[in-house]
Amino acid sequence: MPNHHLQSTIHHLRYVILALGLLCFGMDTYAAKIGDISETTVSEQALRFFTFQDPAVRYALLGSILLGISCGVMGSFIVVRKLALVGDALSHAVLPGVALGFLWNTTKDPVAIFVGATVAGLLGTAVVGAIKHTTKLKEDAALGLVLAAFFSIGICMVTMIQRLPTGNKSGIDKFLFGQAAALGPNDVKLMAIITVLTLVVIGLFYKQFLVTSFDAGFARVTGVPVQVMHYALMLMLAFAVVIALQAVGVVLVSAMLITPAAAAYLLTDRLHRMLILAAIFGMVSGAAGAFLSFLGPSLPTGPFMVLGASTVFGAAFLFAPQHGVIMRWWRRTSRSRRIQRENTLKSVYHVLEARDFKPEGVTATELAERRRETMEDILGQVRELKRHDLATLQDDDHTVFLTPEGWQRACAIVRNHRLWELYLTNAAQMSADHVHEDAEKIEHVLGEDVVRQLEKRLNYATHDPHGKLIPGQADIQRGSTPPERTQDAVGYGKRT
Repeated sequence: MPNHHLQSTIHHLRYVILALGLLCFGMDTYAAKIGDISETTVSEQALRFFTFQDPAVRYALLGSILLGISCGVMGSFIVVRKLALVGDALSHAVLPGVALGFLWNTTKDPVAIFVGATVAGLLGTAVVGAIKHTTKLKEDAALGLVLAAFFSIGICMVTMIQRLPTGNKSGIDKFLFGQAAALGPNDVKLMAIITVLTLVVIGLFYKQFLVTSFDAGFARVTGVPVQVMHYALMLMLAFAVVIALQAVGVVLVSAMLITPAAAAYLLTDRLHRMLILAAIFGMVSGAAGAFLSFLGPSLPTGPFMVLGASTVFGAAFLFAPQHGVIMRWWRRTSRSRRIQRENTLKSVYHVLEARDFKPEGVTATELAERRRETMEDILGQVRELKRHDLATLQDDDHTVFLTPEGWQRACAIVRNHRLWELYLTNAAQMSADHVHEDAEKIEHVLGEDVVRQLEKRLNYATHDPHGKLIPGQADIQRGSTPPERTQDAVGYGKRT
């Protein structure tokens, strides 16, 4: 797996552990459940959730889905730009702004808190840039400083607010760990506005965001305002972070930014597909968090959202077609087995060729001598050929007869090997006794188009550098060994 994938995985695991910790040790303290449960079973609670009869359920579910979309889309950009730590720092830097927004009129006004948190987040980003450009410190050190400083200031301000006469009833502490149950109609409206605004801006300026994300130098040459696009992206990222605070909390909001996007990153190499997948994963994670926290007393929504996203990421990490651990292992194993079968077929061809292709059966003893392997290994290899319908076995599996498909594949492998040897000696001027090892590797990966080009470039040669006949297309299409081992045999060595 590339280093970028590994870094995303390690960074993501940090939030999984934190979410598990909050689930195990902080349920009572940081309760974020959606509904009150009294003497009901899990099935009854599930049915109650899907009827959407409780306003709190509707607001929490809709808000969780909206934050999943916005976090998934914006998270995709910070993942491809390798700015995961920026999202982490920004999510912690907004806490002082949340406190200032509350102090504006000593109520939990969504607009005031949104403005305060956005300003604090942008200020934190600006401070990171100032530290990076005016000192010798790298970006990661600057992010760490800003994250710790702003978060500490925010904690102090939240503590001071809670000591006010009405501080304990303010609900300001819910911004630390999230409480989807506290979402109201005004919160959901604000989240909907920001989500729609984000999607519209990304849709209108997708090409500019695309080129600046992958090649800022090229974007600058073509006239794209790189800095403007960067700051616009940071502004929308701040918006996404702020609207997610109420449901997920400062501690885990960066996990919702990174995890769905990281899962999508493992599944596709196209940014537009990544945006769609990350938004879907964010929606699913948000809905799963809202549902699971509704099933039991004092179950937190935010950590369940993160664990839902982590489950999706785990599935992508294991089963992604290109980057999944299990799929890559399966491809390596399948390729190794295919090469082993092809080498066995090639050895069968060599044994047949040495005795003029008569008789057509090859004994296991002959193969063992040819490959210099034990009889046990050889018997396993020929049985593998039989399982793939490349050969039939007689005499208690000790005599091998190639099927038409097996013969065609054997001819193709020998042809690839000898053509490549001839190409290296002719084009690269390599000695004939130094080309075998290279041909051993390349023979298994040459495609038919490349073989046709090689044949044309070599003027449809019929012999390799060692004087051995190169199987032609007629031999491969025949599906059986030639009647005689002579250069003038009909079809042998002929190019079509």
